[in-house]
Amino acid sequence: MRRLFPVTYETAAQGAAGAAVVPGERGTPGVRGADVTDREWGLLELAEAYAYPDAGGDGVRAPWLRANMVSTLDGAAQHEGKSQGISSAADMRVFGVLRALADAVVVGAETVRQEGYRPARARAEFAASREASGQGPAPAIAVVTAGLELDFSLPLFTAPLVPTLILTGAGAPADRVAAAAKAGAEVVFAGEGTGVDPARAVRALADRGLTRLLTEGGPRLLGQIVAAGALDELCLTMSPTLTAGGAQRIAGGPPTEVPTRFELVSLLEEAGFLFSRYRRS
Repeated sequence: MRRLFPVTYETAAQGAAGAAVVPGERGTPGVRGADVTDREWGLLELAEAYAYPDAGGDGVRAPWLRANMVSTLDGAAQHEGKSQGISSAADMRVFGVLRALADAVVVGAETVRQEGYRPARARAEFAASREASGQGPAPAIAVVTAGLELDFSLPLFTAPLVPTLILTGAGAPADRVAAAAKAGAEVVFAGEGTGVDPARAVRALADRGLTRLLTEGGPRLLGQIVAAGALDELCLTMSPTLTAGGAQRIAGGPPTEVPTRFELVSLLEEAGFLFSRYRRS
């Protein structure tokens, strides 16, 4: 893996001479200068590259919602209904690191069903840093669902390291809410009617001390988050593949009235896969 951005004249010149890492701009957490040497990055090095913003001067950490998605060159977020076919070993390493940094992983019910979601696991490599940050052994999985049409006998609900959360609306079916609670999930109401208000969901999670948030989609959920203006950061893997067909984009649903502008924070590359980070301008 090698870092392509940020880059300066100095890093370009030193990279050509075989230099390694050169410091980048101050005040940009988790971002260093370009490292043009192609080498294997360790998990903790990736964690530094993808660090969440620091807490404020008062020590209070504001909620930060980032998305992690993969897309083909022709815009497909899935192949045959799953992301695995367009992913790679490096993409899965980044996927695992982003989870290891998060307090909670927010995911749509359809993605839970299609991808066969299991509880997040504890990673020995991150045990010390999570404990030092006041985090649990693994992130909670927070499932966004209106109808709660989920199989509550699955390990996601019966055997998580930390209780799975259900994000739903106040008008959700009472019998399904009761079934979720009976299975051990914590039901969080974050909207009127049956739907979930993404901004309200972020606040509800933050009220539980879960401020470092990661969403893995799917496209429908990410589209709702984008439309609500609740996304702070997008980590997008560009897969060097073409699929054609009618696969979904990374974000679906109605368009926003005004496009939301994001700025590039960093860009990594391995085996033709590009790993970009964009933050809301």
